[in-house]
Amino acid sequence: MTSNPTIVDTNVILVANGLHQDISDSCLLNCIQRLHDITISGHIVIDDDFLILSEYMNKTDVKKPIGIGDKFVKWLLQNKDNNSRCTKITLQPHMVRAFESFPDDEDLQYFDPPDRKFVAVAAAHPEKPHILQAADCKWLDWESALIRHGISVKFICAEDVKRFHQKKFGSNG
Repeated sequence: MTSNPTIVDTNVILVANGLHQDISDSCLLNCIQRLHDITISGHIVIDDDFLILSEYMNKTDVKKPIGIGDKFVKWLLQNKDNNSRCTKITLQPHMVRAFESFPDDEDLQYFDPPDRKFVAVAAAHPEKPHILQAADCKWLDWESALIRHGISVKFICAEDVKRFHQKKFGSNG
């Protein structure tokens, strides 16, 4: 299989573009570094219907890439068919869970529908690659349920995420 496959949540790209005003400088730098590392020697995993790529493109500017996130999406567009740099996973639809590979778990029933594609791709991939997550604090609430299904989330801005969770929900997740 591939070396260190990774799924990138869209907020990593947005943070790298400087579009999250409450983020720490270290979080910004971590996001920039992770995206840079993927473009140099990493391997990204997306869906073959390009739901993930479409979301990236809707939130970035690849025609005039200024931010690191924009440049990352442009790189992905150029490498989406390069099997040594990108794996495309087929997702099967499901009436209730959105995707057949999204875990059937009561603790995940309120998982954000737009984010289910990231989890479904991880679950459908034979290596269950980790999902890079920057600033979406709701993922803290779902982390233990995802782990039960062999899906790991790498919080690359852990301190920021805990701070956001505390502010939004009154706890650290």
